[in-house]
Amino acid sequence: MTESAQPVTPVTFPSTFLWGAATSAYQIEGAVREDGRTPSIWDTFSHTPGKTLGGETGDIAVDHYHRYRDDVALMAELGLTAYRFSISWSRVQPTGRGPAVQVGLDFYRRLVDELLEHGIKPAVTLYHWDLPQELEDAGGWPARDTAYRFAEYAQIVGEALGDRVENWITLNEPWCSAFLGYGSGVHAPGRTDPAAALRAAHHLNLAHGLGAKALRSVMPSRNQIAISLNSSVVRPLTPSAEDAAAALKIDDLANGVFHGPILHGAYPETLLAATRSITDWSFVEEGDLALIQQPLDALGLNYYTPTLVSAADSTVSGPRLDGHGQSEHTPWPGADDVAFHQTPGERTEMGWSIDPSGLHDLLMRYTREAPGLPIYITENGAAYDDKPDPDGRVHDPERVAYLHGHLSAVRQAITDGADVRGYYLWSLLDNFEWAWGYGKRFGAVYVDYATLERTPKSSALWYGRAARTGSLPATDDVA
Repeated sequence: MTESAQPVTPVTFPSTFLWGAATSAYQIEGAVREDGRTPSIWDTFSHTPGKTLGGETGDIAVDHYHRYRDDVALMAELGLTAYRFSISWSRVQPTGRGPAVQVGLDFYRRLVDELLEHGIKPAVTLYHWDLPQELEDAGGWPARDTAYRFAEYAQIVGEALGDRVENWITLNEPWCSAFLGYGSGVHAPGRTDPAAALRAAHHLNLAHGLGAKALRSVMPSRNQIAISLNSSVVRPLTPSAEDAAAALKIDDLANGVFHGPILHGAYPETLLAATRSITDWSFVEEGDLALIQQPLDALGLNYYTPTLVSAADSTVSGPRLDGHGQSEHTPWPGADDVAFHQTPGERTEMGWSIDPSGLHDLLMRYTREAPGLPIYITENGAAYDDKPDPDGRVHDPERVAYLHGHLSAVRQAITDGADVRGYYLWSLLDNFEWAWGYGKRFGAVYVDYATLERTPKSSALWYGRAARTGSLPATDDVA
């Protein structure tokens, strides 16, 4: 047998590895005015002219609120073993205060029951960016009180679902909530105040700590509590000291601002120094850091693409690329002296470079940052311009290749010592992609937005085969 004909060793995963998919409430549920639900900041933002592509909103989204049984059946048919979804805060607690609306909680009770009946492990995310509008009107995340309101909400949901849901995530990507919502303004609520963005980051951290305590007070001890961070893999453009300093500054703003207090009980001194001209950090009160550093049972990591930076050329004026939407306002307070660069390689429809090595680097970094802490990939995926063929089938070989590359990187990290327990593909369904409206398709399942018909793409069939066998099929194997 020639060397080229040698059989390929299959990429296999531990038998307990979770094969999941992820969604968020505002992106898929619709039914925004049903059963007592009130507007969130994303309802308000998407209905504000000029904020989303084509003025599109999540009013209907993909109607998961009414079609959840069919969607769960589809997950089971594909062979998924886990599903991560988020709770709509204003569906459960319309003003962000006071008692729950039971009919809102009942939807999530039914969803959890449906998942369990199909042998799919639910993972609940309490907050995926949809703050009740009344809390934003009272100050939003820059206001300290919002963290305490979140803790009350967490307790309500924990009491309702904690007997059947074992995996819990307090916040999804607090970086986006703070810095895209209050810094650059490209996400809801669309504010552009760098000092408010830093306050929001701290109060999101505080909300995580208070929320974790609230969950533990009402749930069985077997349940796992985590947070999902979209930690950036920040690389300097050159080995120069100036570019290394630029990378450190962005690493602090992307990563250290959250994992510093959450994992280590302190904000990086370099972060505090770099932002001192914007805020004196007096909003960090005595005892906050101890509250934030609650014991974690796992860490969720979301990864899409690495970040490439250098020291800015002082002779170049105008906005600089940062990969997070078009805005004259930066999401990076105190980093005006940093330039962002396109990373090399093939790109997705988002313009993000495809680099599985970044996922491996991220996993190994947090294996060092938090030794012994289990890790889940709570989001990873790609947007492509998917279209049905004349027979109604949707072939997306680019996404299959993307998943194969990134799951191979996960398996390599496990081999290298990372305790990775599961992977949640982003996303189960094509859906409302925030400020991009319905213009970007991340789903493994194609949604015809006119009819809302679901069609599994080649990537869904491929991923389902991986889930059923525990190993990665060849990229051309979607049967």
